[in-house]
Amino acid sequence: MRHIFYRKKYKLFKYYNMRKIIVNIIIIIFAGVVFANCIAQNRIILKHDEAGKKVDVVFDGNLFTSYIYPDDLEKPVLYPIFTSTGVNVTRGFPRDPRPFERVDHPHHVGLWFNFGDVNGLDFWNNSYAIPANQKSKYGSIKHRQIIQAKSGKKEATLVTASDWVDSNGKVLLKDKTTYVFSGEGKRRIIRHTTVLTAQVPITFTDNKEGLIAIRVDRAFEEPTTRPEVFTDAKGNTTTVPVMNNEGVNGIYRNSEGFQKESGVWGKPAKWVCLSANKDGEDISIAIIDNKKNPGFPAHSHARGYGLFATNNMGSQVFDKNAPVFKLELKPKQSVTFTHTVVIQAGGFLGDDEINAIK
Repeated sequence: MRHIFYRKKYKLFKYYNMRKIIVNIIIIIFAGVVFANCIAQNRIILKHDEAGKKVDVVFDGNLFTSYIYPDDLEKPVLYPIFTSTGVNVTRGFPRDPRPFERVDHPHHVGLWFNFGDVNGLDFWNNSYAIPANQKSKYGSIKHRQIIQAKSGKKEATLVTASDWVDSNGKVLLKDKTTYVFSGEGKRRIIRHTTVLTAQVPITFTDNKEGLIAIRVDRAFEEPTTRPEVFTDAKGNTTTVPVMNNEGVNGIYRNSEGFQKESGVWGKPAKWVCLSANKDGEDISIAIIDNKKNPGFPAHSHARGYGLFATNNMGSQVFDKNAPVFKLELKPKQSVTFTHTVVIQAGGFLGDDEINAIK
């Protein structure tokens, strides 16, 4: 009798165990289908890693860029930035140095937004390289919170809040920035809108160091045969040495038909485009100004050594015959800037294509 009882008990155990396995398999399959559906519905996914102080922007399962706000940076940035085909278009230094690239201007990291003269403080050039006894001349942008991180099928939206502060932590400006990530095929688009709200009386003074910028990979630089020395708004100099030009083939052009750094730098333009071949692929990066921006069309602060910037608040500093730019805000007053950054792989952007982008 005991043997019969154990046989029945074993059969029951086997039955229920098999049933449990089948149920688990069904659950796994169902979860996979749900996950696949989420991927299909949200092909641009934002993943917030609070511990890592970043938000990854993932296109069709591949990293496009990350919004990063680590403690060792004086501003939040998008870094690194990849094309749709996985080619890195940003310089590695100072965060992830790569062989044969320049190691100048440590404040040039990824894609960022700031300015060189806010109430006399330099937000642009601040970095770990500034001596402690000089820090009072510089400002920082401190990330405060992620307001929204919304994934989507056609676009994803990231909204952030930051404070523009002096060296003592006093808040001069509240910053609300909205990033809209979109794109089809081999094109990626970042629509960047920043609303700055004054907390104290604010003056933005005509200065070449601004406003939205990306520091590009070595391939996008212009070939050069001589060392150069650059001076910032505080009189600090940086020597950019001659380097091996192998694979260096970048060329600028703007909406007005000018080309190369010598043609586009300091010129007002609706857009500026930088093109190069990297890893056998033709790639273009364009920064498009918005007609509603103060200072439109913006002057170009695009350098052959790899700084690609568009500046709405620099004027006479670029052209001695232009009027002086000066923007003043009373407490609680705001100013808004919108720019569109386009990264095209698999072929260079044509003028008509850039003009058609809204």
